[in-house]
Amino acid sequence: MFKSIGGIKMDRTTIMLPPELKTRAANQAKKMKISLGQYIRETLEKSLETENSKVTEADSLFLDNAVFDSRTLENLTSDHDAYLYGDEK
Repeated sequence: MFKSIGGIKMDRTTIMLPPELKTRAANQAKKMKISLGQYIRETLEKSLETENSKVTEADSLFLDNAVFDSRTLENLTSDHDAYLYGDEK
């Protein structure tokens, strides 16, 4: 079932929360003057953004800041095994 909140289409979802967690979340939402549903959506969104940024930060591909500033060999791609491992064709 879909519902629109602020022009955004939403799916209705039921979740199970321990009573203490629900109370803490409801109290925080009340302090922020937003609904419990809005608090859960915002918190979930922040958590997923943080998790995605951790994956990027931990990936060695993204950590490699070295830049090769010179000419490369013309056959580097076709003979990369030979350059990396000393394999001969």
